[in-house]
Amino acid sequence: MTNIAIMLGNLNIKQIEKRMGISFPDELVSFMEKTHQSKAEDVSKGKWHCFDIPFTLLCGDMETAVKIYDYLKYQNKDIKESLQIAIDKNNG
Repeated sequence: MTNIAIMLGNLNIKQIEKRMGISFPDELVSFMEKTHQSKAEDVSKGKWHCFDIPFTLLCGDMETAVKIYDYLKYQNKDIKESLQIAIDKNNG
């Protein structure tokens, strides 16, 4: 039997910020605007896609994940809902 994960949604930066209850730094917003991938399958290296259910930011590579995490880790105390950051299995 194959285990299938279902993930739904394509959140934009504003929707992610609203859900987390924080504002991203301008540098992060600029980076994320340039690197968003609307298509959820096979997230490319240097790109990201955010699912609503479960609330997960899927990155195309470790470098992208770490860059986004590094901006968010200092806002940890202000975050009202946790965001999972994951690496696309096709690139990780």
